[in-house]
Amino acid sequence: MKLSIATALGAALMAASPAAAQGVTVALNADIRSTNPGVNRDDNTDAVVLHMVEGLVGYRQNGTVAPLLAESVQLSPDGKTYTFRLRPGVKFHNGAALTADDVVWSWNRYMDAKTDWRCRTEFDGRSGLKVEKIAAPDASTVTMTLDRPSALFLDSLARTDCGMTAILHKDSVKADGSWDKPVGTGPFKFGEWRRGEAVTLARFDDYQSLPGEKPDGLVGAKRAAIPEVKFLVVPDASTVKAALASGAVDVAQVLDSDVPELAKSKTVEVGLFPSATKHTFLFQTRDPLLGNVKLRQAIAASIDMPQLVAAVSNGNGKANNSAIALTSAYYKAAQREGYAYDPAKAQKLLKEAGYKGETIKIIANKRVHVPSFNAAVIAQAMMQAVGINAEIEVLEWATQLDRYNKGNYQMMSFSYSARLDPALSFEQFSGPKDTQPRKVWDDAEAQALLEKASTISDEAERQKLFDELHKRQMATTPLIIFANGQEAWAHTKRVQGAEPWEGKPRAWGARVVTN
Repeated sequence: MKLSIATALGAALMAASPAAAQGVTVALNADIRSTNPGVNRDDNTDAVVLHMVEGLVGYRQNGTVAPLLAESVQLSPDGKTYTFRLRPGVKFHNGAALTADDVVWSWNRYMDAKTDWRCRTEFDGRSGLKVEKIAAPDASTVTMTLDRPSALFLDSLARTDCGMTAILHKDSVKADGSWDKPVGTGPFKFGEWRRGEAVTLARFDDYQSLPGEKPDGLVGAKRAAIPEVKFLVVPDASTVKAALASGAVDVAQVLDSDVPELAKSKTVEVGLFPSATKHTFLFQTRDPLLGNVKLRQAIAASIDMPQLVAAVSNGNGKANNSAIALTSAYYKAAQREGYAYDPAKAQKLLKEAGYKGETIKIIANKRVHVPSFNAAVIAQAMMQAVGINAEIEVLEWATQLDRYNKGNYQMMSFSYSARLDPALSFEQFSGPKDTQPRKVWDDAEAQALLEKASTISDEAERQKLFDELHKRQMATTPLIIFANGQEAWAHTKRVQGAEPWEGKPRAWGARVVTN
């Protein structure tokens, strides 16, 4: 039976005894779904599991990919075969040495339909790319051969929703092949999962970190300084704030609105951290009204983007109309070109569009850590100011998601989860509506540019393609991207170095300080 919040916090306070004084407690707003990488997962699950497992490659802070369990990655001249040389000295949590056979076994398990790995379709040909062969020429070498060149192969391996395509030991599964627990190579190993209450991980003392002084995204230095980390389920935001003040919780994501109060605390520090999530207004371009590009452009011109972003982020956010995040290595001058607030232009476009006051309904939800509802309210007021009859329909998140997947809306205030490679970010909303109703931008020429950007690996050539995609997106306005995520996190002053990345805590950077 799920324990109450009070009971869970009571357990945390007991854990703050001298015996556990050097451990760190991190708040989760909901329980994890499993411990199986990339299987039955959500963001909380990924956050916990990625402390225990690692893949051949991982994401850097700027969204590019770097070797992790691989020491090096080489690409064949035809762009189809990747050769991974494994880092020497890496051990699993059961003490076994990492070998190429473990990589092959892990891959074959992921590609087995019975595993139900979220990302199997990214590699089996159903989404275009197919891994035709994996081999282990020797104990330290793995080769993977694709059916075509792909600029996204390594990015897909590194994706957090794919569980980083974690390399696991066979002891992770039971004799019948069913999942048991993660026996990985990460800086922490599995301890205990009390469902509905907490997940406890213990430091893996034989962990082999990459060189460096600091974490870099999900690579870089990952030497765990603390003996234990507990992920405590605390769904209520006000309870999280109280738990930070009392010391029952050391690290937590908090509401933007709580930042001013927490910033005055003598025992808590608070900071703002960017992410590549995209906050947007989606348009159904097959709607009788919003199929008119001039009406969509009128809406864009009616919205004061900096003012909207400031309002939904308590003055801390920055407007960005690009699919490429502000933190990306591909965010350049072209991506800085955004929509201009121009009410007169909006009214002129409305007239040219033949708009006669028809209702435009904005669907939104009231989830705490996304600006869906607040952004919709502000956009509604700005649209009404130029003569657009905008209404808001508030839905439960599950219902809104269903409407999104079916393309059943006129306009929607919607947030996309992070995709760090620009091609993957554009792909989230680009594609054919006939076969994928959730897609927003159904443009054959844009799709051709995106497919090219997904194939070539040259960074300069990819930049040119992304610049052109941004230009076309701005011209046709199938959606309005108005900002990336910026999340508020707080920690008690007894803990330093536990900075999150892309909405996920990184306990391997944490250390406990004493006065």
